[in-house]
Amino acid sequence: MTASSPRLAIRTGIGYDSHRFAPGGPLRLGGVAIEADIHLFGHSDGDAVAHAVTDAILGAAGLDDIGVMFADTDVANLGRDSIEMLGLAVARLHAAGWAVGQVDVVVIAETPKIAPYREAMRTRLAAALSIAAADVGLKGKTNEGMGFVGRGEGIACLATATIIAR
Repeated sequence: MTASSPRLAIRTGIGYDSHRFAPGGPLRLGGVAIEADIHLFGHSDGDAVAHAVTDAILGAAGLDDIGVMFADTDVANLGRDSIEMLGLAVARLHAAGWAVGQVDVVVIAETPKIAPYREAMRTRLAAALSIAAADVGLKGKTNEGMGFVGRGEGIACLATATIIAR
């Protein structure tokens, strides 16, 4: 495709994020506060689900990643709500002529179990993405005791996003 060729009407992006656990709760995932005595350590609220989805949509559009858009060196992002950050990324996506079609997320964690919070997370993510909850796939997997996730040291998330030209 050359610079004069029309752009694809549909694109796909991939996002990844991981955070280690730190003492004190609540744990925030997919915009949902989960009662726990741990949280995900990060400059913002540490919501690895929202961060992976943010990178997936930005990557699909060929825009900067979450670290450029919300630098961890900027004090304005300290403790920032990651769902708010996702909403701002969606606004940037819309300004670039794109809309989210759907996302799919895998949360890799030994704890917490994702199933009890799945529908609440899908609803929060869908609202931020301006799509229906039915267009948000979300599932939990364990790491079968392997690696930092398997040892219960943190959580990893993978996300894919399909965007469509507006």
